[in-house]
Amino acid sequence: MAVSPNWNRFVRFISDDGRELCGEPDDANVDVGLALAGGQIVQVRVRDTASALSPGKFTGEVVSIRKLLSPIAPQEVGTIRCIGLNFKDHAAELNLPLPAVPEVFMKPAGCLNNPLDPVIIPRSATSAVDAEVELAIVLSRDCKNVDVTSAADYILGFTTANDITCRDVQGKTSQWGYCKGYDGFCPLGPTLVSAHHLSRPLQLRMTSSINGGVIQDGTTTDMIFSPAEIVSYLSKVGYPPMPGMHSLTS
Repeated sequence: MAVSPNWNRFVRFISDDGRELCGEPDDANVDVGLALAGGQIVQVRVRDTASALSPGKFTGEVVSIRKLLSPIAPQEVGTIRCIGLNFKDHAAELNLPLPAVPEVFMKPAGCLNNPLDPVIIPRSATSAVDAEVELAIVLSRDCKNVDVTSAADYILGFTTANDITCRDVQGKTSQWGYCKGYDGFCPLGPTLVSAHHLSRPLQLRMTSSINGGVIQDGTTTDMIFSPAEIVSYLSKVGYPPMPGMHSLTS
């Protein structure tokens, strides 16, 4: 059985005095990303560990966020496993049949970006750059040959990701790793929500907008493969998911 962490929403950040810390927002209801983007002060209860993967306790110190980091550190991520065409409405939009098994592609670890940092568009792909909101799965431990019924025990929590794609590059090849694999093309966060706190990941609304215009608005109920099915499927190949690794449900 999975061991539940003693936090509900985990953040990594740089404090006002320049320390790299982690903890939980002091206000249980604050939208961390929107608050910081709007110039508000967000206070965090500090933990005595540097990672969501490590057990620990709260120190009693409360500090403010100067810079928000991705909830999972770059050295904890490894290759990012992604599932393409995993929403029924997206398949219908493209006039494609529903896949019989998850469509797997990869994003390299260099794609990881902090949630509020700028994304640098490469000179080789300056047009038709798309943003896609994704539900990201973060694992708590090694996961090999796991069945669907027990896969949820390996999930530490969930966060949001932006699966950025250069569509003009994508149209020139049948493989997706290149057009989605540029540095910084996977902003992650702002918070990692524990699996025990978010017990119904298939009942979430997911939206994305650019300059105030909504470009995506859907729910996870439209997923073809559930988080448990994705974790189980990925665990059966020669590159099984490891702790801290995250998968995009696409």
